[in-house]
Amino acid sequence: MKMNNDYHHIYDLCKKHMHSYVLAETTDGSQLDGIITGLDDEYVYFAVPIGPDEHQNMPSLEDYRQFGYGYPGYGYPGYGYPGYGYGGYPGYYRPRRFRRLVLPLAALTALSILPWY
Repeated sequence: MKMNNDYHHIYDLCKKHMHSYVLAETTDGSQLDGIITGLDDEYVYFAVPIGPDEHQNMPSLEDYRQFGYGYPGYGYPGYGYPGYGYGGYPGYYRPRRFRRLVLPLAALTALSILPWY
């Protein structure tokens, strides 16, 4: 698909700041900060930091015990010895720090670089 000239400026800005931490403003006035991870003729792909309140959706030990599978990473019931298996320590998971967000180029009105600190 051929890109509209109206979006060519924002496309060039996104391409110039690829893999940079930026502040993006959308047509509805909302702002988001994140890292530009990808770009094509229609969409911009961001890695947006996850706030502390968003970690509540991560699995907990109670979620795994509810279905009878034991701790995460320890296989299915009836396989291997109890307490042994693949996956590391019981109840440990590496929390995600970013989530993926895809925005159309048409939704962006401004883009500015932010410092990492």
